[in-house]
Amino acid sequence: MLSNFGVIFSSIALITSFILIYFSFLELKISDSKIPKKIYNFSLAQLIFSLLSFLILLIGYVFSDFSMINVYENSHTTKPLFYKISGTWGNHEGSLLLWTNILVIFSFLFLILTKNKNKNFKILTLIFQNFLIATFFIFLLTNSNPFSPIFPIPNEGMGLNPILQDPALAVHPPLLYVGFVGSSIYFSAALAALISKVEAKSLATTIKPWVSVSWFFQTLGILVGSIWAYYELGWGGYWFWDPVENSSLMPWFLMTALLHSVLVLERRIGLYSWVIILSILTFTMTVIGTFLVRSGILNSVHTFANDPSRGLFILTFLTLMVFSSVFIFFKYAPSEKKTYRIFSKEFFILINNWFMVFFLAVVLIGTLYPVFLDTLVGEKISVGPPYYNFILAPFLIPLLFLMTSGPRHKWVVSELKKIFNVILFLSIFLFLIIFFIIQENNFLIGLILLFSIYLVVQTIFDFYENFKNKSVNFSRIISHLGFGLLIFFISINHIFSTENNFNIRTGEEKDTKDYIIKFEKLTTMSTTNYKSIVGNFKIINKKKLNTKNLKPEIRFYNQPQTITYEASIRSNFFSDTYLTMSNISDTDVFNIKFEKKPFMNFIWFSVLLISFGGLLNFFSRKKQI
Repeated sequence: MLSNFGVIFSSIALITSFILIYFSFLELKISDSKIPKKIYNFSLAQLIFSLLSFLILLIGYVFSDFSMINVYENSHTTKPLFYKISGTWGNHEGSLLLWTNILVIFSFLFLILTKNKNKNFKILTLIFQNFLIATFFIFLLTNSNPFSPIFPIPNEGMGLNPILQDPALAVHPPLLYVGFVGSSIYFSAALAALISKVEAKSLATTIKPWVSVSWFFQTLGILVGSIWAYYELGWGGYWFWDPVENSSLMPWFLMTALLHSVLVLERRIGLYSWVIILSILTFTMTVIGTFLVRSGILNSVHTFANDPSRGLFILTFLTLMVFSSVFIFFKYAPSEKKTYRIFSKEFFILINNWFMVFFLAVVLIGTLYPVFLDTLVGEKISVGPPYYNFILAPFLIPLLFLMTSGPRHKWVVSELKKIFNVILFLSIFLFLIIFFIIQENNFLIGLILLFSIYLVVQTIFDFYENFKNKSVNFSRIISHLGFGLLIFFISINHIFSTENNFNIRTGEEKDTKDYIIKFEKLTTMSTTNYKSIVGNFKIINKKKLNTKNLKPEIRFYNQPQTITYEASIRSNFFSDTYLTMSNISDTDVFNIKFEKKPFMNFIWFSVLLISFGGLLNFFSRKKQI
């Protein structure tokens, strides 16, 4: 059976991990500065057999091999090929196999691409990485085997969850896993650096590209997931502080802090221990996110599993990993006493780091507090946007100011520049024009708008000045510009978004402040995958005297039997018109949510700019200025 090959290949990859650990420990006792060829060969063999195991599962999905329980529970013969392929990682077992494969890929790439480095450093990194790989392969084969057989073999599968049958969600997990699992390699490298006493600059130049690439994919994965939730789940916005969304955002805060701290370490200015701590914490937070998503303790539409035994395994692994890391850190961490002059660039980076840690703490508390409250006293609560907006929004103002001012200062040298300069006055002038036009009375929103404009204008001027000097740091400029635009457009979106919820019957119309919404008729539609009821709505804009036709759907899937509510979105350059409908049970009445969402495309584009800046940082070989 095909499933037997999957188990065999995974087992060989696991055995190869132990072989690599064994020979790597032997190499630590040999004074030769070169890593022997057999280490490279075993690492390549591990990569081949790991990829073959994933290929076996992929073939099972493509050809509907229902002899594997995993394929039977998550696929169907009538499902389109694209979703058969994406179904491979659209479940707990398959996604865990993908997770483990990425661990192996990063281990192999680190070994062959990291050249001219301390031999013991590379060997120890390989050892720590293979401990992670072996642990996850053991978890895979003993508790979450994607190749488990089923007998008698069914003729048909149960099908993939319909909300997962979407192009955005098909690519969302692989993108996010490269970010998540990519952090493992600088976790391993950080522990190896402590033991092998790698000097600061060498560590910084080694892990910088790995941090950049994982940060890029993490940012892109969050973006794609956010877009998917916007149009597929009917939530009607760019972010909802859903617990699973939070589990991907929390490591991102630490990656961002680490990405900036490496710039300081690269110049041997300090932060060696802090970079080590951030490297350890980043991967730790990804494992915590994995535990939350796969243990069943979170209630979300896109959790992967609801099996306490799986959660217990991950929790045990997490505990051992944390205690081992803490032990290694306190045993080998060098004493480091470094003071930073106020208004130097590294001072601003350090303050930026603490803001990232603060944001992480706020999100972590908001995510876990309902869980602990439910466990301890049995009381169920939901922590939503009001909590996060109330706490986080005020701290965006000093963060934006630091992002604007920090890059203008020099490394090490204390150079207090004039803060109230021409650029600030220009930003205030632009802000007053915008503020007059929008007539927003919220003081906090006004300040956020002002400082986001300040960041955008200053970044544009930085680009001009650096371009004249032929020393443009495109990575920092594009990322900071993207962040300034993101906060600006989120603020504008918050001010001008409108939402109307109401009940209506076919043939009726609803008169709102700016729109007339006519429910003209219902039609039905059938495909090989589902049947649907389509609502035909005409949206009349009272001010512009134009109309739009929106067609939200209620879909009925057979494999598995599921009902989904599909939003209808008419998007133009500046705004989205958004409508969902759901039927009230046993009546002919439909509940409608109608929204006008300005600048959604600008929000998505801003995040793309941020992630693109990280990608440029990966390719950059010059020191940041």
